[in-house]
Amino acid sequence: MDLTLSDEHRQLRELARRFTDDRIVPHATRWDREEAIDRDLVPALGEVGFLGLGVDERYGGSGGDNLAYCLVLEEVARGDSAVRGIISVSLGLVAKSIARHGTEEQKQRWLPGLTSGSQVGCFALTEPGTGSDAGSLVTKAAKTGDGYRITGRKVFITNGTWADVALVFARTGGPGPKGISAFLVPTGSEGFHATEIKGKLGMRGQATAEITLDDVEVPDDALLSAEGFKLAMGALDKGRMSVAAGCVGAARGALEAALRYAGEREQFGKPIAGFQLVQELLADMAVETDAARLLTWRVADLADRGLPMSTEASMAKLFASEAAVKVANNAIQVFGGYGYIDEYPVGKYLRDARVTTLYEGTSQIQKLLIGRALTGVNAFV
Repeated sequence: MDLTLSDEHRQLRELARRFTDDRIVPHATRWDREEAIDRDLVPALGEVGFLGLGVDERYGGSGGDNLAYCLVLEEVARGDSAVRGIISVSLGLVAKSIARHGTEEQKQRWLPGLTSGSQVGCFALTEPGTGSDAGSLVTKAAKTGDGYRITGRKVFITNGTWADVALVFARTGGPGPKGISAFLVPTGSEGFHATEIKGKLGMRGQATAEITLDDVEVPDDALLSAEGFKLAMGALDKGRMSVAAGCVGAARGALEAALRYAGEREQFGKPIAGFQLVQELLADMAVETDAARLLTWRVADLADRGLPMSTEASMAKLFASEAAVKVANNAIQVFGGYGYIDEYPVGKYLRDARVTTLYEGTSQIQKLLIGRALTGVNAFV
């Protein structure tokens, strides 16, 4: 693997850095306090091509490879992980699933809007009673004469109250993963209701929702895949890569903030950066951040070469999410009492990082997936 970025990659990273500094960083604290990102940020993300990375230009995409996607997500998450979540879900989980599995009609209908930011997608998999055990979901899609009737509840759905289309996973067959299908459901459909979840610890600006589907009628052409569980797991492999990239960004943001503060804050007559134990905190933070980035870039490299990357994605997501928590926690230690108030960004980095050890597969689930790959023994059954 060549770790030297191409000119195109460097230019894209610089574009993402400028966009983040201009359009995200100045507003992140307010969005966190108000629990709402400015809605007009979404088309702005589309205008610079961030919502079309990896999607064919025929459908409004901006092309690019998985490494390009990771570079953008790292920069955006440095500004606000909640914005990174909008991109990861609407593009990474929804638009790319349509691009990979959809019919030509489905691609033409949904991808131009999703890649431009005029529309937003959400990924409706998790249910109140099924999180890690997604194969046991109970939302049902009953066959009708010319379509399906979907009934059920979903929870912790990112973009849920903003979405124009929901990628809904519902049971069309018997028990277990094989009985699950995936549907593209317009959120304006009769019986589709989304209620925003407020009071989150972190990612507060992100629109997270509980969704109720009360006999929602969709036509046959809303079916994206009869192998919904397989589609979901494939999407989540790439999703874990994007979460890892975002965690690298959050860790880097916390490290950079701590470095600036340590150089400015004086105690005992000199900057605290001159104290050995502060340098130890900073060194540990730098090593964790760089290690997380390299694990993430490995996944992107494997994906770009069309090689298996599921286990590597679990490794990257596990390490990067836990590292982001540790780095942000150390940053608060460097800031001392000032790190505990939201006038400074490091507390937000910690709160935002904490949920990344939970969603798209908890750290414990990642360890079981890695263990299964190492031993050949399935600990889930």
